[in-house]
Amino acid sequence: QVQLVESGGGLVQTGGSLRLSCAASGLDFSRYAMGWFRQAPGKDREFVSAVTRRSSTTIYADSVKGRFTISRENAKNTVYLLMNSLKPEDTAVYYCAADYSVSVTPMMNEYEHWGRGTQVTVSS
Repeated sequence: QVQLVESGGGLVQTGGSLRLSCAASGLDFSRYAMGWFRQAPGKDREFVSAVTRRSSTTIYADSVKGRFTISRENAKNTVYLLMNSLKPEDTAVYYCAADYSVSVTPMMNEYEHWGRGTQVTVSS
């Protein structure tokens, strides 16, 4: 049974930082590209960032480029999202997802497994 469990969310002030973690189990983690998505209240879920199996390639949404950094530790079956210079518009539930692929994509429907999400709230 595949499980993705996000953690590290919380309440932070504008300009602050958070690091999200996503621990994976029940799958061969090193064979999956990993992505982060988010969904703000009343909005569609959107792509944030993704990383290939061996971290050779990372991609980011324009809205977070230069502020967020994705990384992974295959030995720990964990993917991270370091979020700096947070803004109120970053407030959302953040989800990690796994895609059995050698490449990396921002397309949600390519990801087979999803976590339940962690809330990030940025106060102004």
